[in-house]
Amino acid sequence: MARVLGIGELLWDYLAAEMGAGLSEVKTWLPQGGGAPANVVCGLSRLGTTAGLIAAVGCDGEDLITLCDDQEVEVVGVQRHPTAPTRSVYILRSPTGERTFAGFGSTPTVDFADAYLDPALIPASLFVEADFLVLGTIALAYPQSRAAVLRALELADQHYLRVVLDVNWRPQFWPNPAAAIPLMAELWSRVDFVKLAKEEALWLFDTADPVGITEYLDGVEGVIVTHGGEGAIAYCLSENSGEVEPFSVEAVDTTGAGDAFVAGFIHQLCRQGVASLSDPVKAREMVTYGAAVGALTTLKMGAIAALPTAAEVQAFLKQH
Repeated sequence: MARVLGIGELLWDYLAAEMGAGLSEVKTWLPQGGGAPANVVCGLSRLGTTAGLIAAVGCDGEDLITLCDDQEVEVVGVQRHPTAPTRSVYILRSPTGERTFAGFGSTPTVDFADAYLDPALIPASLFVEADFLVLGTIALAYPQSRAAVLRALELADQHYLRVVLDVNWRPQFWPNPAAAIPLMAELWSRVDFVKLAKEEALWLFDTADPVGITEYLDGVEGVIVTHGGEGAIAYCLSENSGEVEPFSVEAVDTTGAGDAFVAGFIHQLCRQGVASLSDPVKAREMVTYGAAVGALTTLKMGAIAALPTAAEVQAFLKQH
Protein backbone atom coordinates (compact mmCIF):
# COMPACT_ATOMS: atom_id res chain seq x y z
CA MET A 1 0.00 0.00 0.00
CA ALA A 2 1.12 3.58 -0.69
CA ARG A 3 2.52 5.44 2.31
CA VAL A 4 2.12 8.80 0.56
CA LEU A 5 -0.80 9.94 -1.60
CA GLY A 6 -0.72 12.90 -3.95
CA ILE A 7 -3.83 14.61 -5.29
CA GLY A 8 -4.00 17.06 -8.19
CA GLU A 9 -2.61 17.36 -11.69
CA LEU A 10 -1.13 14.78 -14.03
CA LEU A 11 -0.34 16.55 -17.29
CA TRP A 12 2.00 17.12 -20.21
CA ASP A 13 4.74 19.73 -19.88
CA TYR A 14 5.76 20.90 -23.35
CA LEU A 15 9.28 22.28 -22.88
CA ALA A 16 10.83 24.66 -25.36
CA ALA A 17 13.80 22.88 -26.91
CA GLU A 18 15.55 26.21 -27.53
CA MET A 19 16.80 27.77 -24.29
CA GLY A 20 16.32 31.54 -24.23
CA ALA A 21 13.75 31.57 -27.06
CA GLY A 22 10.55 33.59 -26.84
CA LEU A 23 7.16 32.02 -27.45
CA SER A 24 7.10 32.94 -31.14
CA GLU A 25 10.68 31.75 -31.59
CA VAL A 26 10.27 28.19 -30.32
CA LYS A 27 10.60 25.66 -33.13
CA THR A 28 10.30 22.44 -31.13
CA TRP A 29 8.28 21.57 -28.04
CA LEU A 30 9.43 18.52 -26.07
CA PRO A 31 6.64 16.63 -24.23
CA GLN A 32 7.42 15.51 -20.68
CA GLY A 33 5.16 14.01 -18.04
CA GLY A 34 4.49 16.40 -15.17
CA GLY A 35 2.09 18.01 -12.75
CA ALA A 36 3.21 18.90 -9.22
CA PRO A 37 1.58 16.03 -7.25
CA ALA A 38 2.56 13.55 -9.96
CA ASN A 39 6.14 14.79 -9.76
CA VAL A 40 6.15 14.37 -5.98
CA VAL A 41 4.78 10.82 -5.91
CA CYS A 42 7.05 9.70 -8.75
CA GLY A 43 9.97 11.26 -6.89
CA LEU A 44 9.04 9.39 -3.73
CA SER A 45 8.75 6.10 -5.58
CA ARG A 46 12.11 6.66 -7.24
CA LEU A 47 13.65 7.21 -3.80
CA GLY A 48 12.05 4.06 -2.39
CA THR A 49 8.91 5.29 -0.60
CA THR A 50 5.65 3.79 -1.84
CA ALA A 51 3.26 6.39 -3.26
CA GLY A 52 -0.07 6.70 -5.05
CA LEU A 53 -1.71 9.36 -7.21
CA ILE A 54 -5.26 10.73 -7.30
CA ALA A 55 -5.76 12.67 -10.54
CA ALA A 56 -7.82 12.94 -13.71
CA VAL A 57 -6.69 12.75 -17.33
CA GLY A 58 -8.55 12.57 -20.62
CA CYS A 59 -8.84 9.58 -22.88
CA ASP A 60 -5.61 10.88 -24.41
CA GLY A 61 -3.74 10.44 -21.12
CA GLU A 62 -3.01 6.72 -21.09
CA ASP A 63 0.69 7.30 -21.75
CA LEU A 64 0.88 9.44 -18.60
CA ILE A 65 -0.78 6.74 -16.53
CA THR A 66 1.67 4.22 -17.96
CA LEU A 67 4.53 6.58 -17.10
CA CYS A 68 3.45 6.71 -13.45
CA ASP A 69 2.84 2.97 -13.38
CA ASP A 70 6.34 2.42 -14.73
CA GLN A 71 7.62 4.48 -11.78
CA GLU A 72 5.78 1.99 -9.52
CA VAL A 73 3.26 4.62 -8.44
CA GLU A 74 -0.18 3.28 -7.47
CA VAL A 75 -2.51 4.60 -10.19
CA VAL A 76 -5.87 3.12 -9.14
CA GLY A 77 -6.88 6.66 -8.11
CA VAL A 78 -6.28 8.15 -11.58
CA GLN A 79 -9.59 8.87 -13.31
CA ARG A 80 -10.28 9.03 -17.06
CA HIS A 81 -12.60 11.82 -18.18
CA PRO A 82 -14.63 10.78 -21.26
CA THR A 83 -14.54 14.13 -23.10
CA ALA A 84 -12.16 16.65 -21.53
CA PRO A 85 -8.53 16.47 -22.75
CA THR A 86 -5.45 15.97 -20.62
CA ARG A 87 -3.92 19.33 -19.73
CA SER A 88 -0.93 20.54 -21.77
CA VAL A 89 1.31 23.27 -20.34
CA TYR A 90 3.82 25.10 -22.54
CA ILE A 91 7.04 26.10 -20.81
CA LEU A 92 9.81 28.45 -21.95
CA ARG A 93 13.36 28.03 -20.63
CA SER A 94 15.84 30.82 -20.00
CA PRO A 95 19.55 30.43 -20.91
CA THR A 96 20.13 29.29 -17.30
CA GLY A 97 17.29 26.74 -17.35
CA GLU A 98 14.74 28.79 -15.39
CA ARG A 99 11.23 28.02 -16.61
CA THR A 100 8.37 30.37 -17.49
CA PHE A 101 4.80 29.22 -18.12
CA ALA A 102 3.55 30.15 -21.59
CA GLY A 103 -0.07 29.01 -21.41
CA PHE A 104 -2.17 26.01 -22.40
CA GLY A 105 -2.40 26.37 -26.16
CA SER A 106 -5.89 27.04 -27.49
CA THR A 107 -7.83 25.22 -24.75
CA PRO A 108 -9.35 27.32 -21.91
CA THR A 109 -7.98 26.44 -18.50
CA VAL A 110 -11.39 25.29 -17.23
CA ASP A 111 -11.81 22.68 -19.97
CA PHE A 112 -9.07 20.20 -19.04
CA ALA A 113 -9.70 16.85 -17.38
CA ASP A 114 -7.94 17.73 -14.10
CA ALA A 115 -10.60 20.40 -13.48
CA TYR A 116 -13.18 17.59 -13.32
CA LEU A 117 -11.55 15.33 -10.75
CA ASP A 118 -14.57 13.57 -9.24
CA PRO A 119 -14.71 13.34 -5.43
CA ALA A 120 -17.13 10.41 -5.64
CA LEU A 121 -14.55 8.32 -7.50
CA ILE A 122 -11.70 8.72 -5.01
CA PRO A 123 -10.90 5.24 -3.59
CA ALA A 124 -11.25 5.52 0.18
CA SER A 125 -9.21 2.32 0.51
CA LEU A 126 -6.06 4.21 -0.48
CA PHE A 127 -6.16 6.14 2.80
CA VAL A 128 -6.35 3.16 5.14
CA GLU A 129 -2.61 2.40 5.24
CA ALA A 130 -1.23 5.77 4.08
CA ASP A 131 0.70 8.18 6.32
CA PHE A 132 0.79 11.40 4.27
CA LEU A 133 -1.41 13.29 1.81
CA VAL A 134 0.33 15.81 -0.47
CA LEU A 135 -1.51 18.54 -2.32
CA GLY A 136 -1.09 21.92 -3.96
CA THR A 137 -3.56 24.74 -4.53
CA ILE A 138 -4.17 24.48 -8.29
CA ALA A 139 -7.05 22.04 -7.83
CA LEU A 140 -8.82 24.67 -5.72
CA ALA A 141 -9.28 26.76 -8.87
CA TYR A 142 -12.17 24.65 -10.21
CA PRO A 143 -15.37 23.69 -8.35
CA GLN A 144 -15.27 19.92 -8.96
CA SER A 145 -11.56 19.38 -8.33
CA ARG A 146 -11.88 21.62 -5.25
CA ALA A 147 -14.62 19.30 -3.95
CA ALA A 148 -12.26 16.37 -4.60
CA VAL A 149 -9.53 18.01 -2.50
CA LEU A 150 -12.00 18.55 0.34
CA ARG A 151 -13.08 14.90 0.12
CA ALA A 152 -9.44 13.79 0.27
CA LEU A 153 -8.91 15.97 3.33
CA GLU A 154 -11.93 14.35 4.99
CA LEU A 155 -10.48 10.90 4.33
CA ALA A 156 -7.06 12.03 5.56
CA ASP A 157 -8.66 13.22 8.79
CA GLN A 158 -10.58 9.99 9.24
CA HIS A 159 -7.45 7.87 8.82
CA TYR A 160 -5.01 10.19 10.64
CA LEU A 161 -2.83 11.12 7.69
CA ARG A 162 -0.56 14.11 7.97
CA VAL A 163 -1.17 16.66 5.22
CA VAL A 164 1.66 18.37 3.33
CA LEU A 165 0.71 21.49 1.33
CA ASP A 166 2.99 22.88 -1.36
CA VAL A 167 1.28 26.16 -2.24
CA ASN A 168 2.54 26.06 -5.84
CA TRP A 169 0.78 29.32 -6.84
CA ARG A 170 0.12 29.37 -10.59
CA PRO A 171 -2.26 32.25 -11.46
CA GLN A 172 -2.50 31.07 -15.09
CA PHE A 173 -4.55 28.08 -13.90
CA TRP A 174 -7.16 30.19 -12.11
CA PRO A 175 -10.25 31.48 -13.96
CA ASN A 176 -10.56 33.99 -11.10
CA PRO A 177 -7.19 34.55 -9.38
CA ALA A 178 -8.81 36.92 -6.87
CA ALA A 179 -10.62 33.93 -5.35
CA ALA A 180 -7.38 32.15 -4.51
CA ILE A 181 -6.45 33.63 -1.14
CA PRO A 182 -9.82 32.99 0.58
CA LEU A 183 -9.86 29.42 -0.73
CA MET A 184 -6.27 28.81 0.37
CA ALA A 185 -7.07 30.21 3.80
CA GLU A 186 -9.59 27.41 4.29
CA LEU A 187 -6.71 24.92 4.15
CA TRP A 188 -4.48 26.39 6.87
CA SER A 189 -6.24 24.65 9.75
CA ARG A 190 -6.23 21.33 7.90
CA VAL A 191 -2.55 20.93 7.01
CA ASP A 192 0.48 19.84 9.03
CA PHE A 193 3.38 20.97 6.83
CA VAL A 194 3.52 23.93 4.45
CA LYS A 195 6.13 24.56 1.76
CA LEU A 196 6.18 27.93 0.02
CA ALA A 197 8.40 29.81 -2.38
CA LYS A 198 9.62 33.16 -1.01
CA GLU A 199 7.26 35.07 -3.31
CA GLU A 200 4.30 33.00 -2.12
CA ALA A 201 5.19 33.56 1.53
CA LEU A 202 5.40 37.33 1.07
CA TRP A 203 2.12 37.36 -0.88
CA LEU A 204 0.18 35.30 1.66
CA PHE A 205 1.79 36.26 4.98
CA ASP A 206 3.81 39.46 4.36
CA THR A 207 6.92 37.64 5.56
CA ALA A 208 9.32 34.98 4.32
CA ASP A 209 10.27 34.00 7.88
CA PRO A 210 9.06 30.42 8.50
CA VAL A 211 9.05 31.01 12.27
CA GLY A 212 6.62 33.88 11.89
CA ILE A 213 4.44 31.89 9.48
CA THR A 214 4.41 28.93 11.87
CA GLU A 215 3.28 31.18 14.71
CA TYR A 216 0.57 32.69 12.54
CA LEU A 217 -0.77 29.31 11.43
CA ASP A 218 -0.64 28.02 15.02
CA GLY A 219 -0.87 24.26 14.72
CA VAL A 220 1.32 23.24 11.81
CA GLU A 221 4.30 21.00 12.50
CA GLY A 222 6.58 22.67 10.00
CA VAL A 223 7.01 25.47 7.44
CA ILE A 224 9.66 25.58 4.73
CA VAL A 225 10.34 28.63 2.54
CA THR A 226 12.46 28.15 -0.56
CA HIS A 227 14.27 30.91 -2.46
CA GLY A 228 14.98 29.14 -5.73
CA GLY A 229 18.66 29.47 -6.56
CA GLU A 230 18.89 32.94 -5.03
CA GLY A 231 19.07 32.21 -1.32
CA ALA A 232 19.01 29.72 1.51
CA ILE A 233 16.10 27.38 2.23
CA ALA A 234 14.60 28.57 5.51
CA TYR A 235 12.69 26.23 7.77
CA CYS A 236 10.89 25.91 11.08
CA LEU A 237 10.29 22.27 11.97
CA SER A 238 9.07 21.20 15.39
CA GLU A 239 10.40 24.46 16.86
CA ASN A 240 13.80 23.94 15.24
CA SER A 241 14.58 26.70 12.76
CA GLY A 242 17.51 27.36 10.46
CA GLU A 243 18.67 27.74 6.89
CA VAL A 244 20.23 25.41 4.33
CA GLU A 245 22.20 26.79 1.41
CA PRO A 246 21.07 25.40 -1.95
CA PHE A 247 23.53 23.28 -3.91
CA SER A 248 25.26 25.05 -6.76
CA VAL A 249 24.73 23.15 -10.02
CA GLU A 250 24.57 24.03 -13.70
CA ALA A 251 20.84 23.73 -14.30
CA VAL A 252 19.44 22.52 -17.60
CA ASP A 253 15.76 22.70 -16.65
CA THR A 254 14.31 23.79 -13.29
CA THR A 255 10.84 22.34 -14.01
CA GLY A 256 9.80 20.20 -11.05
CA ALA A 257 12.74 21.12 -8.80
CA GLY A 258 10.44 22.30 -6.02
CA ASP A 259 8.35 19.15 -6.30
CA ALA A 260 11.52 17.06 -6.11
CA PHE A 261 12.49 18.91 -2.92
CA VAL A 262 9.11 18.03 -1.40
CA ALA A 263 9.57 14.39 -2.41
CA GLY A 264 13.00 14.26 -0.79
CA PHE A 265 11.76 15.86 2.42
CA ILE A 266 8.74 13.56 2.75
CA HIS A 267 10.91 10.55 1.96
CA GLN A 268 13.02 11.44 4.97
CA LEU A 269 9.93 11.96 7.13
CA CYS A 270 8.83 8.44 6.20
CA ARG A 271 12.26 6.97 6.88
CA GLN A 272 13.13 8.80 10.10
CA GLY A 273 9.68 9.59 11.47
CA VAL A 274 8.05 12.92 12.22
CA ALA A 275 9.26 12.72 15.82
CA SER A 276 12.83 13.02 14.53
CA LEU A 277 12.15 16.67 13.68
CA SER A 278 12.56 17.45 17.38
CA ASP A 279 16.28 16.77 16.86
CA PRO A 280 17.77 19.94 15.29
CA VAL A 281 20.48 17.96 13.49
CA LYS A 282 18.03 15.56 11.91
CA ALA A 283 15.66 18.37 10.95
CA ARG A 284 18.47 20.11 9.10
CA GLU A 285 19.53 16.85 7.45
CA MET A 286 16.00 16.29 6.12
CA VAL A 287 15.93 19.74 4.51
CA THR A 288 19.42 19.21 3.10
CA TYR A 289 18.35 15.90 1.60
CA GLY A 290 15.38 17.57 -0.06
CA ALA A 291 17.67 20.27 -1.45
CA ALA A 292 19.91 17.60 -2.97
CA VAL A 293 16.96 15.88 -4.67
CA GLY A 294 15.82 19.21 -6.07
CA ALA A 295 19.29 20.13 -7.34
CA LEU A 296 19.77 16.79 -9.09
CA THR A 297 16.42 17.19 -10.85
CA THR A 298 17.60 20.38 -12.57
CA LEU A 299 20.45 18.56 -14.32
CA LYS A 300 18.18 16.88 -16.89
CA MET A 301 15.20 17.81 -19.04
CA GLY A 302 11.71 17.30 -17.67
CA ALA A 303 10.40 16.76 -14.16
CA ILE A 304 9.52 13.06 -13.78
CA ALA A 305 12.23 12.03 -16.25
CA ALA A 306 14.90 13.84 -14.23
CA LEU A 307 14.05 12.56 -10.74
CA PRO A 308 17.01 10.85 -9.01
CA THR A 309 17.27 7.54 -7.19
CA ALA A 310 18.26 7.27 -3.53
CA ALA A 311 21.70 6.00 -4.57
CA GLU A 312 22.22 9.05 -6.79
CA VAL A 313 21.23 11.37 -3.96
CA GLN A 314 23.62 9.69 -1.53
CA ALA A 315 26.47 9.92 -4.01
CA PHE A 316 25.70 13.59 -4.61
CA LEU A 317 25.66 14.35 -0.87
CA LYS A 318 29.01 12.62 -0.41
CA GLN A 319 30.53 14.72 -3.18
CA HIS A 320 29.19 17.92 -1.63
